[in-house]
Amino acid sequence: MERIKKFYHEYLEQADLVLFLLCVAATLFGILLISSTVHFSGNTKYILIQTISLVIGIAAYFLLSLIDIDIITEHWGLIFILSVGFIASLYVFGEGADDTGNKAWIRFAGIGIQPAEVVKIPFTILLGRLIINLKRRFGIGNIIALGILALFFGVFFGLIVVISSDLGTALVYSFIFLFTMFIAGLQIYWYLIAAGAVLAVFPYFWNHFLSESYRQRILVPYVPSVDPTGLGKAWQASQSKRAIANGGVFGQGLFNGTQTQTGRVPQQHTDFIFSVACEEMGIVGGIMVIAILAAIIIRVLWVGVKSNSTIGLYVCSGMAAMLIFQMLENIGMCLGLTPVIGLTLPFFSYGGSSVVTTFAAMGVVSGIKMRPQSPRANRI
Repeated sequence: MERIKKFYHEYLEQADLVLFLLCVAATLFGILLISSTVHFSGNTKYILIQTISLVIGIAAYFLLSLIDIDIITEHWGLIFILSVGFIASLYVFGEGADDTGNKAWIRFAGIGIQPAEVVKIPFTILLGRLIINLKRRFGIGNIIALGILALFFGVFFGLIVVISSDLGTALVYSFIFLFTMFIAGLQIYWYLIAAGAVLAVFPYFWNHFLSESYRQRILVPYVPSVDPTGLGKAWQASQSKRAIANGGVFGQGLFNGTQTQTGRVPQQHTDFIFSVACEEMGIVGGIMVIAILAAIIIRVLWVGVKSNSTIGLYVCSGMAAMLIFQMLENIGMCLGLTPVIGLTLPFFSYGGSSVVTTFAAMGVVSGIKMRPQSPRANRI
């Protein structure tokens, strides 16, 4: 009993409870917004599932915080194979979700799991360890090191795009990779070279890997002629913008939004949850959402900087990059500034896989805070 009490007190002293409370606050706020989106229909299923996901997410947070990432990376080969295999299993077991056209889910017994969502965590950890090893041996700007890193990233990106056609999630992996490499000290000119290479192969990728529907979805925010009537691919974003405009400064009141309470914004409980906050709570509500997410991101980066561990810095940078990209893309979708590619707003949007995975990712960050001077930490 004394051991349990000692462990409990030590854990509370060392774990990142500030980050934990911010994550819980964001998710509870999200559940409130989700409850508003289903108020007019009376369908409480989404509220129940999101609440259960929160409980599982909290358990994942504490479990992952107890695991030393340096021990995890000792088994990098096995973790890499399992991660790649999990995504590759979509080829056999993958199913679509709603009308997105993405073969990104595995479902059994009524439960859906998104492998690429879950694998973000091992991808980020393995990337951090690989950068350290290659940087120590070759230097971050060495062509051999960059080739190995590009191959590592390409395996995940390629599998996600080819098997599941989930470009949104693939872009999250891209941002994690690029941001972590920047933190590791990769020179800017390499980014310019990479941009040139992407532009060179983009026409082939555009014509052979993206469907006509997906291409229109990407173009519609920037090329009005793609949907001149606004009743096709532009419909979701236009209804979202109308909802945001309805809110004004202080909003129309919770459970009283004109767009929200009539279901005029498709997928409002998932992709367009930000429009609910803005319509019913106004600009103030939107700022609150952004402020909470910004606080979480800053906290994650702070843990990385204070960790005195290179692997800790890289992993925290990758986790922060994941949140940054999803936040900017999702809010951009709601404002009609970025393509609608099916990315959730972290913690706020409905989605069990998203909530549990994001809590688990933050648990990894908490674990890094708990072990700032780990004897296993590699410092370069």
